[in-house]
Amino acid sequence: MSLKTLKSKLKQAELSKPFGVVIKINPTNLVATGITPSIGDIVRIEGEKISTLGMVTSLDKDSFFITPFSFLEGLKVNDRVYIDEDGMNIPVSEDLIGRVVNPFMVPIDGKGAIEAKDRYPIMSKPISPLARGLIDEVFPTGVKTIDGLLTCGKGQKLGIFAGSGVGKSTLMSMIVRGSKSQIKVVALIGERGREIPEFIQKNLGGKLDNTIMIVATSDDSALMRKYGAFSAMAVAEYFKDKGHDVLFLMDSVTRFAMAQREIGLAMGEPPTSKGYPPSSLMLLPQLMERAGKEEGKGSITAFFTVLIEGDDMSDPIADQSRSILDGHIVLSREFTDMGIYPPINILNSASRVMGDIISSQHKQAVMRFKRLYALYKENEVLIRIGAYQKGVDKELDEAVNKIDKMREFMKQSPDEIYEFDQIVQMLLQI
Repeated sequence: MSLKTLKSKLKQAELSKPFGVVIKINPTNLVATGITPSIGDIVRIEGEKISTLGMVTSLDKDSFFITPFSFLEGLKVNDRVYIDEDGMNIPVSEDLIGRVVNPFMVPIDGKGAIEAKDRYPIMSKPISPLARGLIDEVFPTGVKTIDGLLTCGKGQKLGIFAGSGVGKSTLMSMIVRGSKSQIKVVALIGERGREIPEFIQKNLGGKLDNTIMIVATSDDSALMRKYGAFSAMAVAEYFKDKGHDVLFLMDSVTRFAMAQREIGLAMGEPPTSKGYPPSSLMLLPQLMERAGKEEGKGSITAFFTVLIEGDDMSDPIADQSRSILDGHIVLSREFTDMGIYPPINILNSASRVMGDIISSQHKQAVMRFKRLYALYKENEVLIRIGAYQKGVDKELDEAVNKIDKMREFMKQSPDEIYEFDQIVQMLLQI
């Protein structure tokens, strides 16, 4: 072989993969140089004792900033940085059903590896507005108060708003068990590690039939918690694109926004209300608008829980979420104190598509139920102190006579599941 031919072959061959080096380590990110990545690129940092993934979050003329998916311990200056070939894609397949995985689809349930047949992007555009199908079909959850008084439609996005310890997880488990969806995707973002096995064993009875759980606990890095939510939505999209009707539940949007708050503030973003940078509010529609019904494909019916600090509904994350979602279910601490479970405050809750998917008879019954319940609540103090006299107001008399039946309708134990037609008949009887 001639020297000229040998030189030509050596030029074509990639003898060494291009890499950069870490030149500075800050408390929350790394600075590297030597390669020219783009914003959002996934990179692998290779040290002597540790290998971890990170994301390029900021660029300078000669350097770039990396926010790692793990913690910084074990990394040092001069560690090598390679651009990851898989990038923002995760391995997906039907083998995920019944498994508990992290945001990179790595199993954490000890049941062995998962065979990946396809790769799906973590970040993708929401469904085009004109490609969205009309929500014209009821999505039964098996929960009386939701199906009867706040009826959800297939492809709808609903928020579950509650303070801490009011009963979000229990309601979520009731929806998972009561729904007849072909695929159920549950994203637990920023939760305590103790709650993961508790949710599976206690709330779901250890059954993960047609259910996939994506978990990023509170001890994971902010980037892992942030992209855990997007990974879970990508899994739901994979099954939606195959024509399935998917139930998507995420707990919680607040911790997802808090993860972005950590990242944004570390990158120098200005804090706004309650310390949230603008990017925290901007991310919410990017995630939530990916749920819905798409023409010619399946649907994603989504329930997002929102933790409201001090039961304050004017919290910036709660307020922004409510404006994006197609309805909100508010859990009341007052109802918990009264022993009404699930503690859904029907007067503060609403489903924006309910009027389009239920019968006129059902709609009239709901309006009557809410009217009588609101009337009773307005006069409850007078009734309790004995200042109310029967016969003065016929409508109030009816509310007083039916309040026990109405409260009984709103009560449901976690292991009870009702059919939609059965719930409507119970409502009409009241």
